[in-house]
Amino acid sequence: MVEFDYKTAFSRNIGWVTPDEQAVLRRSRVAIGGLGGVGGVHATTLARLGVAQFTIADFDTFSLANINRQAGAFISTLGKPKAEVITAMVRDINPEADVRVLPEGVNAQNITAFLDGVDVYVDGIDYFAVGARRLIFRAAAERGIPAVTAAPLGMGAAVLCFLPGGMTFEEYFRLDGQTEFEQLLRFLLGLSPSMLQRTYLVYPSAVDFAAKQGPSMPMACEICAGIAGAQVLKILLKRGDVLAAPRGMHFDAYRNRFSRTWRPGGNRNPLQRIGLWLARRQLAATGGAKDP
Repeated sequence: MVEFDYKTAFSRNIGWVTPDEQAVLRRSRVAIGGLGGVGGVHATTLARLGVAQFTIADFDTFSLANINRQAGAFISTLGKPKAEVITAMVRDINPEADVRVLPEGVNAQNITAFLDGVDVYVDGIDYFAVGARRLIFRAAAERGIPAVTAAPLGMGAAVLCFLPGGMTFEEYFRLDGQTEFEQLLRFLLGLSPSMLQRTYLVYPSAVDFAAKQGPSMPMACEICAGIAGAQVLKILLKRGDVLAAPRGMHFDAYRNRFSRTWRPGGNRNPLQRIGLWLARRQLAATGGAKDP
């Protein structure tokens, strides 16, 4: 059996990061809420980057419907807790990794423990779990913790970062006082003002807000982890340009397109208000505009 050595294991990172920067990554703690479509691959990507301290949370178990895209979903892991499986994967990459686990997920009672000692939060919460997502982003902003969210859309990814002292999640998405359906719609349009994926959804009936389900592709989840991982690196190492809200980005591999977005005022921006109006009409036409 090969004896684990951190320096050797992550030696191929050196060049794009310095040895001193690799040491910073090793000391950093990243919190990941949700370990499904994007959360699991966030964890393994950052573990391979050399991040050695994690706080992760998920109450769910793997099911057969997760096989197409989730990093920890295998026939051998069906029915097993996602937090348990992802912890094992991280420690299989780095046996020295310090992984704190909240198997009950994130809630108002454990949010303080979830964010304790955290340097950056990476969002992996299910798209439809809007309450938990708002809770975490609000708490992170109050504690001055940078937060990154990456959404798998079509065959690409839309990414937003929220930095201390900058525009907050709530200021950008404007969710207060809205119905659950409207919150979900505002989150989608806020993440992806350019909506690059909208032109190739070939089976619209797969999007069902009432049933809280929608299509998700493996390529999109992998792209999310790559882009989000780069933002985490820049935040932790304090170098490179981080596009923070109201600026964001969207890359779509199917359409071969990249869009840098800028929405001053977030969803209050006139262009966003027009986009939301059009989206409501489109969903109403397909029967999808129903509150869950």
